[in-house]
Amino acid sequence: MPLVQFNRRIPILDRMFPEFSDITENMMTEDLFQRENWMPSINVKEHKDDFQIEVAAPGFTKKDFEVSIADDVLTISAESKQEKEEKEGNYSRREFYHNSFTRTFTLPKTVDLKKKIKANYDNGILLIHLEKMEAAKSIEKKKMIDIS
Repeated sequence: MPLVQFNRRIPILDRMFPEFSDITENMMTEDLFQRENWMPSINVKEHKDDFQIEVAAPGFTKKDFEVSIADDVLTISAESKQEKEEKEGNYSRREFYHNSFTRTFTLPKTVDLKKKIKANYDNGILLIHLEKMEAAKSIEKKKMIDIS
C-alpha cells in the first residue's frame, strides 16, 4: 500500500510511459521508509601511508559497534536498541527503537594487519585507521611512460 497516493492529472502520460508510472508508484511504498533498509554513508580515503574509513552513523554509542577483521575482510556492524516507558495517571506509553547495520570490505594486500588498527567514534562518525605495509608506501600508483 502506498504511503502517499498520487492524483494523476494526465492519464495519457501513464499510458504513454507505463514504466515511469510503475517507478513512481514503487518509490513511495512503505519499504522505502523502513529503518531496516538504512545503511550508513561511508567514505574510504587512501593516503600514501594509510587508509581511513569514515562511517556516518549518528544515534549510536561506542558500545553499539563491533569492528573485526577475518581473512582480509573488515566487518563493521552496529546494533542499537532503546526502550522508553512512561506511566502517568490512567495512561501509559511505551516506545521502542531498534536499528542495526553490517558492512563488509575486502582489504587490499597492502594493509599491514600486524600493526595496530585504530577506531574512534565521535559526534556520530566512526573513523577507522589502517596502516599500509612499508613496501606498499614506496610503490608508485601510476607510472608515466614516455612515448617516443
